[in-house]
Amino acid sequence: MPAEDLRDKNMEETKRKKKKKRFSYYGMRAVLVLYFRYFLLWDSDLSTSIYHAFVALCYLTPILGAIIADSWLGKFKTIIYLSIVYAVGQVIMAVSTIHDITDTDRDGSPDNLTLHIALSMLGLFLIALGTGGIKPCVAAFGGDQFQEHQSRQLNTFFSVFYLCINAGSLLSTLITPVLRGARSLSTLPEPPPPHRAPETFSTQQCGIHTQQQCYPLAFGVPAALMVVSLVVFIAGSGMYVKTDPEGNIMWSVCKCIGFAIKNRFRHRSKLYPKREHWMDWADEKYDKLLIAQIKMVLKVLFLYIPLPMFWTLFDQKGSRWTLQATTMSGDFGGFILQPDQMQTVNPILILTLVPIMDRLVFPLIQKCGLNFRYRMTRLKETMLRKQILEPLIVREHPLKRMTVGMLFAAAAFVCAAVVQVEIDKTLPDFPSSSQSQLKVVNMYGGSLGVRFSSGEPLTIHSYESSVDYLTFDQQEITVSLTTDPVITNPLRLIRGSRQTLVIPAEPERMYLEEDINSKPKEGKNAVRRAFTLSNGHQSCEFSRKFGFGSSYTFLVPADVFSSECESVKEVEDMEPNSVHMALQIPQYFLMTSGEVLFSVTGLQFSYSQAPKNMKSVLQAGWLCTNAVGNIIVLIVAELGKLPKQWAEYVLFASLLVAVSIIFSIMAYFYTYIDPAEIEAQILKEQHLDTEDEKKEKKKEETLEMQDKEVKQTKI
Repeated sequence: MPAEDLRDKNMEETKRKKKKKRFSYYGMRAVLVLYFRYFLLWDSDLSTSIYHAFVALCYLTPILGAIIADSWLGKFKTIIYLSIVYAVGQVIMAVSTIHDITDTDRDGSPDNLTLHIALSMLGLFLIALGTGGIKPCVAAFGGDQFQEHQSRQLNTFFSVFYLCINAGSLLSTLITPVLRGARSLSTLPEPPPPHRAPETFSTQQCGIHTQQQCYPLAFGVPAALMVVSLVVFIAGSGMYVKTDPEGNIMWSVCKCIGFAIKNRFRHRSKLYPKREHWMDWADEKYDKLLIAQIKMVLKVLFLYIPLPMFWTLFDQKGSRWTLQATTMSGDFGGFILQPDQMQTVNPILILTLVPIMDRLVFPLIQKCGLNFRYRMTRLKETMLRKQILEPLIVREHPLKRMTVGMLFAAAAFVCAAVVQVEIDKTLPDFPSSSQSQLKVVNMYGGSLGVRFSSGEPLTIHSYESSVDYLTFDQQEITVSLTTDPVITNPLRLIRGSRQTLVIPAEPERMYLEEDINSKPKEGKNAVRRAFTLSNGHQSCEFSRKFGFGSSYTFLVPADVFSSECESVKEVEDMEPNSVHMALQIPQYFLMTSGEVLFSVTGLQFSYSQAPKNMKSVLQAGWLCTNAVGNIIVLIVAELGKLPKQWAEYVLFASLLVAVSIIFSIMAYFYTYIDPAEIEAQILKEQHLDTEDEKKEKKKEETLEMQDKEVKQTKI
């Protein structure tokens, strides 16, 4: 088979494997928090903490995968073995969601949550170990399928590779919630005709004895797809280029670095001459090639220090931006978009922007003379003593692209802050912890005058309410009704809460009802829009269209059936969201553009600047920046609580701008290298040194022979 055809098949197999793996990973993540919250019954804070801890672990374990791949099994076997671990973890996770295994009383809820929690944690640990171990190997293994002169094809591979990641993410974000039982991207139901019952929102349910939300299916399908992807990957084994592991390189690296530090500390006196690089203190014991390779890796890892801040902002599109969407309207006319489904904008834009930027934007920028270019350098034979650099070839400048990507992400958070300011203008004015709010609903047959303590009287007509909530600083108040005789009652309000004072047909029996103190969760409505009222003998139907995040109270009079439900009156407790979700599209566009510039380019940069035997190690270091970014989110969210959400967005944007400036300075002083050429140069020098040593040794032996002959002649 021709080499080109073989390489293309290798690419296709790797991409298919990655696409199904991404569906498996992101599909499982899409419903994980909901599983914690509504199946294991954890509160929101604990669910969020465990979720982010799991994500951070997924991006820390690549270090272990890189060590195994580069030092022991090689990339191919590491991918296979850890994929098996991954699949087993997902199967255990799917089993943990089956409520019937502990539902002995068959009431639809598990009776032994401890077992489900234990299985879940075991499954998540295996998943983190599997997915994290695979991450640094898949990209590096795909890159190994190309030869050194195929740099353009390699860049195309990384772009397509990233497209496959986001294709899997897009499909899983759309499909997995449906498998679990959530209605997604559905159109609003029309009001039912008079002869039909109103439509109800049905969901996917499953179970042996009782039917519940189908978490086993939501976790089981990704597990099955992971098994399929593993089979497909193994089936293509004969077509891959497989590089052998270089030995326990990570342990050698650690020992070499440790020896260099110890040796430098031992010779810290000014009596000893300084060396060009602190790693040069290891040359008494370790090979010059290994020292040079470590220098290359450390040089890149140093550049990674500012990068976690990008992921700090990027990962919040699944948390802060989703919460922001819950206070917005998702009515797009033909369909309804739920807040958690706004995340699909990211993979959709990725699938669109990657080919556009790769084939159109970047070439156009180059033609305009604003291209990202740098000069690759050739190191002369004096490199180990003093670096003397000369031009070799002009190539793309990845660090400049990454800097621009970071600025795009910062601009995205500025947009999010502007949107948040607009949202804050429409949000209800909820009571503080020391205040109470009260609304009055009059269900009496006539208009009433209502006075609270020494305040101004309010006139409320029959089956209507006060215009808005009244705010009280005191907890104990008195209410007076202008009936004959006047009715006066003391009321005790709840601090930090909203309540409704209901005045029934018999005003002296007035009572308080507690209202909701926040927007309806997930941006959903508090009530549906189609209703049927019945007393067993008579019934009537009415409908009402509600916006996102609204809350209503319906007043049903005694003559409701004779009026065919037309006498039903509504009281708007909370206005629907008026800021549309479409306003989030600019921030998603900027963030996705930043991701294309930053993440895709970063993968290429990590691979190109790594020595051949340490590519997976450097890929793991790249992925660890994501883990650190997740940890920063947790720290800032817990410790840096700001009173306004828009202020937090501005804070993150400012931090990223500052970090991008630091990174640009570091990038300016970074010297791009060709690891293969440096290694070849050092090997050549070592070969020459060896030849010189042999010649010197042979010369010494010749002189010794001549001396012996002279002595024998004298004797």
